[in-house]
Amino acid sequence: MKDNNKKRDSFRSQWGFILACIGSAVGMGNIWMFPIRVHKFGGFTFLIPYIFFVIVIGYSGIVEEMALGRGLKAGPRGAFLKATESRGSQAGKYIGLIPVIGSFAIAIGYTVVVGWIIRFLVGSMTGSMIAAEDSGAYFGSIAGPYGSVVWHAVAIIMCMIIMSYGIGAGIEKVNKFMMPAFFLFFIILAIKVALLPGSKEGYKFLFSPDFSELKDPQIWIYGLGQAFFSLSLAGSGTVVYGSYLSDEDNILYSAKWTATFDTIAAMLAAMVIIPAIYAFQVEAAGGPPLMFIIMPSIFKSMVGGRIFAVIFFIAVLFAGVSSLINLYETPVEMVEERYGLGRKTATIIILALGFIIGIVIENGDVLGAWMDAVSIYVIPLGALLAAIVFGWVLDKEFATKEIFKGSGKVGENELIYTWIKYVYVGISLAVYLIGIFWGAIG
Repeated sequence: MKDNNKKRDSFRSQWGFILACIGSAVGMGNIWMFPIRVHKFGGFTFLIPYIFFVIVIGYSGIVEEMALGRGLKAGPRGAFLKATESRGSQAGKYIGLIPVIGSFAIAIGYTVVVGWIIRFLVGSMTGSMIAAEDSGAYFGSIAGPYGSVVWHAVAIIMCMIIMSYGIGAGIEKVNKFMMPAFFLFFIILAIKVALLPGSKEGYKFLFSPDFSELKDPQIWIYGLGQAFFSLSLAGSGTVVYGSYLSDEDNILYSAKWTATFDTIAAMLAAMVIIPAIYAFQVEAAGGPPLMFIIMPSIFKSMVGGRIFAVIFFIAVLFAGVSSLINLYETPVEMVEERYGLGRKTATIIILALGFIIGIVIENGDVLGAWMDAVSIYVIPLGALLAAIVFGWVLDKEFATKEIFKGSGKVGENELIYTWIKYVYVGISLAVYLIGIFWGAIG
């Protein structure tokens, strides 16, 4: 690894770091998947395994990835290499590429989706989305081959501008605005939906548990998958953000609030989407159809729908961009550190390459297969490898010290380290294997 003796960028405040991590975690999984999982698996009943797994793995997994990055002052490739070098091996330079590739590959597909969001935001503002007679055909014209190249380019340029300013002046500053705005906008939407006739049936469903359904193993498998992927556990983005964190900041505190606000974001999305589905009696579906067909149809039927469509797509855009810059940060950091390039140069190279590949996979069918393959085979493997490196490769004393550094409890106990080493590693392996043999669970 080239040592360019360049001072490493950093977050300027702990809450700036936390908001960036929240921005990384809050994404499409919270908005177009969580509400539908809740709807499919018994409303409040699904929340029981979901919250259970957020507590069981979220806290330890987020802590592990933050501590790995901060302790070794590097993104995944650099951190894995330093960890294996401590054991006399260079294997980290190779296995550390897996989470980098996973992050870059997901970012490429995610950029296409953010391009769609920008197009729908513009359509909401101009009224063309509301005026379209067939929401499915409107989306199909955009999601078809080369149907959104211009908007795809806009998404890339937005991220390029933000990221070129670096961590403190770019990513942190933007997240300090986007994340509070995201929550504010979804609260406004939730109030609007609560006033709709028929929405109370949605709330009744959402908050009425049926404990007999907890016997179904699917609810636990999908609750695990939703928690794991929603918390952005991939051995990449959280590791690289952690590498920019000050030694004086408290990782335990940061992890707690990241998991908490990610869960609040998911619940806000559910409190908007599920009651709206009941109010307008539309068929529920997850993924892009929910975002780009069902929700536009609902806004068409809603008094003031154009205004609320604008609010919705601005909020969704903030969630998408905050996640996207985190995904791209992993390969940007690797190129910057590995080859001694300047921040702007590394950003332009990675995002330009992402745009070119993204154009090739922009067709809806190809994009879906691409995202599924990366989500099943690469992302959870990256998370598993990061957990193994932290719990089994790093020195125990060093790892434990990194967990508690900045908390005033350095070395107080080893419970979290032990939990990461055995329980979290085991669950990460289970997520990986279940995903391969069961299918996408995130």
